[in-house]
Amino acid sequence: MNYRITVLCENSVGPISGTLGEHGFAALIEPSEGDAILFDTGQGLTLLHNARRMNKNLSAVGAVAISHGHFDHAGGLLPYLQEYGSRRVYGHPGIFSHRYRVKDTGECFSIGIPHARETLESAGAVFDLSPAFRQLAPGVYLSGEVPRATAFENGDQGLYRDCTGQELDPTVDDQSLVLETDKGLVILLGCCHAGLINTLEHIACTTGRRDVCALIGGTHLAFCSQEQMEKTIQAIKGWGVSKIAAGHCTGFAASARLFRELPREFQVASVGYTLEV
Repeated sequence: MNYRITVLCENSVGPISGTLGEHGFAALIEPSEGDAILFDTGQGLTLLHNARRMNKNLSAVGAVAISHGHFDHAGGLLPYLQEYGSRRVYGHPGIFSHRYRVKDTGECFSIGIPHARETLESAGAVFDLSPAFRQLAPGVYLSGEVPRATAFENGDQGLYRDCTGQELDPTVDDQSLVLETDKGLVILLGCCHAGLINTLEHIACTTGRRDVCALIGGTHLAFCSQEQMEKTIQAIKGWGVSKIAAGHCTGFAASARLFRELPREFQVASVGYTLEV
C-alpha cells in the first residue's frame, strides 16, 4: 500500500498561497486504495479552508481518528461533520475528560474538546472508542494507550483535570497513527504526550517492528526538561529514522536542536507538508 500524507493544520504555513496557520494539528492520509483517513482536525479555524486551498477532497474521508481530547486536535470535528456529514470517529475513551491549563497566576483555561459528545453525535459522529491497539483499515493502526515506561519522559506538568491545579492530567488518551509501508512504518503523532520514546517502544512491542522510516507531527518536546531532551535525542538516533517531520508542540528551540543533531533527517511539518511513501 502506498500513501500520500498531507498536513492540513499546523502552527506555521509553507509556500502554498492562501493557506492559514493555527495552533493545532491535522493530517490527511490518502491511500492508493480505499478511503482516506483524517487524523486530528485542528482547532476548527483552518481545516476546511486549507483543504480547499490545497484541492483536497475531504468528502473522500471514510473515518476520522482523534489523537487525544484537546481543543487544538479535536476542535475542527464539528465543522467537518457539519460540512460533510456522518463519519465514524476513532479515539480513546478518555477524550471527553475535563482538562485545564493552570497558569502561575492561577488563571485557568479549559483545553478539552470544545463541543459536548452529544453535540458531535447530533452532527453525525459515530464514536468508536477503545484504549487498545487496533486496525482501522488495511495497514493502518491506532496505537492505543501508550504505557509510560521510560524514566525520563515525565509529560507536561502544566496540565490538570481541575481548575485548582490539584490533579495532574497525564493525558492517558494520547494515541498515534501507524501506517505500514514498503519503506517501513510511518508514525503520525498528534502531540505525543506519552513521550516520543515511550510511543516508539510501545509500537515496536505491539507490531514486532522497529523499522520506522518517518515520524510526522507534534513531539511535545517544547514542554520537556533539558534532561528529557538530551535523552530523547540520544534514543532517537539509535532508531535510525529516515525522516522526522516535526511541528506543532515541538517548539522552536527543540526543532533547532533536532535540526542540529539530525540535519539529514529533520524537516518542518508546516501546513502543506506532504510525504509520499
